[in-house]
Amino acid sequence: MTIKKLFLTSAIIMLALLASFIFVAYSMLINQQNLLKASDTRYQSYLLADELRQSSDDLTRLARTYVVSNDAKYESQYWDVLAIRNGEKPRPENYQGIYWDFVAADGNKPTADGQKVALQKLMKDIGFTEQEFGKLKEAQANSDGLVGIETVAMNAVKGQFADGNGKFTKKGDPDFEMARKLMHSQEYHIEKAKIMKPINEFFALLDQRTKDAVDHYASLGNTYFSFAFGLMASLLGFIAWFYWMFHHKVRLPLGGEPTDMVDITNQISQGDLTMKFASTDKESGIYAALKGMSGQLKNMVSQVNDATAHVNAAASEIARGSADLSQRTEEQASALEETASSMEELTGTVKQSAENAGQANQLASAARAQAEQGGQVVEQAVAAMGAIHHSSKQIADIIGVIDEIAFQTNLLALNAAVEAARAGEQGRGFAVVAGEVRKLAQRSADAAKEIKALITDSVTKVEDGGALVERSGKTLQEIVTAIKKVSDIVAEMAAASREQASGIEQVNKAILQMDQTTQQNAALVEQTAAASHAMGEQAQQLQQLMAFFKLDGAPAATASTTPTTAPVKSRLDLRPVTGTGAPVAQRIPAKPRPAARPVSVEKKAVAAHTSEEWENF
Repeated sequence: MTIKKLFLTSAIIMLALLASFIFVAYSMLINQQNLLKASDTRYQSYLLADELRQSSDDLTRLARTYVVSNDAKYESQYWDVLAIRNGEKPRPENYQGIYWDFVAADGNKPTADGQKVALQKLMKDIGFTEQEFGKLKEAQANSDGLVGIETVAMNAVKGQFADGNGKFTKKGDPDFEMARKLMHSQEYHIEKAKIMKPINEFFALLDQRTKDAVDHYASLGNTYFSFAFGLMASLLGFIAWFYWMFHHKVRLPLGGEPTDMVDITNQISQGDLTMKFASTDKESGIYAALKGMSGQLKNMVSQVNDATAHVNAAASEIARGSADLSQRTEEQASALEETASSMEELTGTVKQSAENAGQANQLASAARAQAEQGGQVVEQAVAAMGAIHHSSKQIADIIGVIDEIAFQTNLLALNAAVEAARAGEQGRGFAVVAGEVRKLAQRSADAAKEIKALITDSVTKVEDGGALVERSGKTLQEIVTAIKKVSDIVAEMAAASREQASGIEQVNKAILQMDQTTQQNAALVEQTAAASHAMGEQAQQLQQLMAFFKLDGAPAATASTTPTTAPVKSRLDLRPVTGTGAPVAQRIPAKPRPAARPVSVEKKAVAAHTSEEWENF
């Protein structure tokens, strides 16, 4: 059970016990009041009942005194007793005390008169029961005989006697002897006993009723007292239990006097760790915890002082290192600016080379196309030469036919001349014609020979030209193939130049981004220097704060006076990069992007060389 639950439970139980005790005490108070009221009622009832009995005795005594002394005041007092009892005259104050004895002695009233109130009304107001009033009525009914005797005796003293009609109209000499005998006769005592018997029973009823009421409240008071005693015992038991729990839950965990622990905590709160702890056998409790905490605080403060000194020294070293790093970062940024400028110039050159390579590729492609067209023309020429050679052969064949025809014609002309010669004159004209035909045939044969020779020469030349054209076609084909290879190489060079330009542009962007990062690093270095300076100041402040604690055998820690290096102001000049006119420092930082595609070693040697130089850089 926790202390909070202990005190909460104890408070609830205590409140419950106190509430129960208050309730029982209140009930006992009410019961005591009721008991006192019942006792007072019993007493007042007894006084009223005794007043009835006393008034009966007073009437007897006054009547007897009157019949003996014939003194009118006793008769008057006799009737006053009846009048007061019936409420016809004021009731004297403290009437339950000795009253008529003093009045009979000197005629003076011992107490003043009060209000008119009948005895029966007082009995009714105080709570007499009907049964008790029944006994009083019975006594009243039995009092007629006694009243008759007293009336006869008192009238006899006056010389008045009964006339037989219930009245005393007969006059005569006072008969004191008869009156005394009547007042002291056996009959008088019998009649009075008849009255006293119901009154005695009335007393018994009254006593029993009031006694029951008193006994009831007395018994209830005893019950309440038992409850109160039980609650008191429970309260004492609870106090014992609470003390036991408090001892085990509070005193034992405390392990010492609360005042001592308050003094210790006050000393600790004031930074005084030089307090001495009393030796104790207990290794637990708040006192032991305070002792351990004090020892730990001493060790911690000592370690913090040492650590603070080291932190202060480290902050100074960091500040100096940050200053050196800031200077080197500025130099690196300047070198990066120059490198960026050179890379931008190189980018322009590579772009120009890429454009020239592209133009060369276009020219090579055009030359290749023209060479291919020339090859096609040569092929057509070769085909034409072949056709000419074939036609020349056909012409030669035709010329051979013509030459053979001319030869046959010449033979025919010769035969005709022979025949004309044989014919003589008759055949002379035919011989002339045959001669002309022969000449024509000869001329045709000569022409055919010349044409054949020319055609043969032409065929030879055509064959030679065809061979040359065929060789030219092969040469052009080789030239076309070479131009194609050159075009492919130039295209590859153009692509490599473009890729190299793209790679150099990416390298330039990376350099620009590195320049931006370097400048940011320079700013971070400045912030680091400022932070190290602030850390040194905070270390000094921490030492000053730790000086608040006082340790055994050591003076209070003092703040270190080792100055920390002041933060270095950046000398980084964010100037535009010369050469291209593009400002470097004002460029937007490059967003993360995929790495450039790797450049082929065989086809992209320039790009590889540039990358290698960049890696070396």
